[in-house]
Amino acid sequence: QVQLVESGGGLVQPGGSLRLSCAVSGLAFSEYDLKWYRQAPGKERELVATMRSSSGRTSYAASAEGRFTISRDNDENRFYLQMNSLKPEDTAMYTCHATRWGYYYWGQGTQVTVSS
Repeated sequence: QVQLVESGGGLVQPGGSLRLSCAVSGLAFSEYDLKWYRQAPGKERELVATMRSSSGRTSYAASAEGRFTISRDNDENRFYLQMNSLKPEDTAMYTCHATRWGYYYWGQGTQVTVSS
């Protein structure tokens, strides 16, 4: 059974940092492309960051570029989203996602709230 379980969300002040973690089990982790999405109330889901399995290449939404970093640990079957210089507009439910060859899996989401 494939499971993706996020952790690390919470309340942070503007300018602060959080690191989200996604623990993955039940699939060949190193072979999957990994992504973080977010969705704020009343808004469409947004792809925030991607890491390709083959090349390790990363890409980011314009809103995340320069502030967020996606990384993976193939030994621990985990991947991360380091978020720095957080802004109130980063407030959203963040969800991790793994995909390969048309197969895809989602975590349950972790809430990030940026507020003073």
